[in-house]
Amino acid sequence: MSEDFYCEEVLSGKTPVNKVFETSDVLAFHHTRPFYPLHIVVIPKKHIASLIAIEDADSHILIELLDVIRQIASNVVSEYGACRVITNLGNYQDSKHLHWHIVFGSPKE
Repeated sequence: MSEDFYCEEVLSGKTPVNKVFETSDVLAFHHTRPFYPLHIVVIPKKHIASLIAIEDADSHILIELLDVIRQIASNVVSEYGACRVITNLGNYQDSKHLHWHIVFGSPKE
């Protein structure tokens, strides 16, 4: 896997995605290889390596990112009754680009 799948593949357009929501700074889409029955990924369009790499100058992006996550999570809870909102850090983070997973259901085997 590439170091930054989201910049190299998704944002470049090399890997097409099924968009859920988009703003000038944020993209939400259905995971390209979902691990859950419902699996949405939310990313900033600007490269930010992870949650702990956010700089003060990027705080407006973080606020917009969290607002998009809130809206999508609210819709998922309304439709399915629950969801998880997950981000990973360090060795748990496969792609070194800040991203959040909004998921529902049990992981697929």
